[in-house]
Amino acid sequence: MMIDLRYLWLRLGQALLVLLLAFTAAFVLLSVIPGDGVTARFADPALGLSADQVAAIRAETGADEPLLTRYLITLGGFLTGNFGFSVQTGAAVSTIVAAALPSTLALAVSGFLTAVVLGVLIAVFATFGPTTGPRAWVRRVLDSVPSLFISIPVFWLGILLIQVFSFQLGFVSVVSPGPAEALVLPTLTVAVPLSAPIAQVLIRSITEVKATGFVKVTAAKGASELWILVHAVARNALLPGLTIVGLIFGELVAGAVVTETVFGRNGIGQITAQAVTNRDNPILLAVVVLATLGYVVINLVVDLLYPVVDVRLRRGRGTASAQGQRRASQTATRQRTPDDRTKQALAASASSVGVELDWGADDQATRKARP
Repeated sequence: MMIDLRYLWLRLGQALLVLLLAFTAAFVLLSVIPGDGVTARFADPALGLSADQVAAIRAETGADEPLLTRYLITLGGFLTGNFGFSVQTGAAVSTIVAAALPSTLALAVSGFLTAVVLGVLIAVFATFGPTTGPRAWVRRVLDSVPSLFISIPVFWLGILLIQVFSFQLGFVSVVSPGPAEALVLPTLTVAVPLSAPIAQVLIRSITEVKATGFVKVTAAKGASELWILVHAVARNALLPGLTIVGLIFGELVAGAVVTETVFGRNGIGQITAQAVTNRDNPILLAVVVLATLGYVVINLVVDLLYPVVDVRLRRGRGTASAQGQRRASQTATRQRTPDDRTKQALAASASSVGVELDWGADDQATRKARP
């Protein structure tokens, strides 16, 4: 399928604008907060630095520059890949983020995929489960599960999973676990709250599609529920699910921050929590821009997937559509124009009830009452 390049460039331009606005908002908010990381780090009496020494450090780091100057310098650094240096450790922010990013990506991808699978399973069994019989209660319970999942605090869920599956049952170790084992409980902690909105939207969408006429006709022809789900319902109910998948990325980032703090994982969430405590603004700014970039990319991919899922949204088919409409109109016109045999049948039928049909030059019939 051809992608509308004009639409693609428009979406890329919007993505860049969102990144710029997010960077600007984060920079301004971090700058107007009273105090700064340099003062918090070096003005501690325990370090024994004089006021002149602290002022020299501030001048060297550019903390005393005007707001606009610092904004332009920082923006130029971000555009060239230079995120600055951590106030707390003095290390390059890019090095700190690069070291923490793989752990967070592994947690985000595993949690996201698990949430999608869990949300789809809940939605399918809540809408296609048995409505009568001894197992009818399963459908009612699954229908209410998303409301329960979405109300569970992430930090409480993480602590509960550690207590039950690690300390009580011993299924998963949280003390020096392996790479795969260390992902199990954090993945569940992230996935459970994320699966709730996916399941809620899919349940509503599947229910609406099942109520449409073409699905009822398909069911009346004897198709099984599995065939109806795969061939008739899935694609038509998928668009709202794609939308919510793109929107929950912000919740995914927030959940990863809390989860990594609870489980002590060395990732973006851990360095974010430490940066907030230490007023390490360069790291906070880099994390905000990185999270915004991920959000923008995911929503851009979702937008580009819409025409793939629903042919009605595909662009560049205006000419073919217009030709099809003209052909349909010509066919309908030919079908409305009766031939000689049809005229004879209509005339005989009308004559039986005392009406004569007079066919004009344009093949339109007019009624005349028989005297």
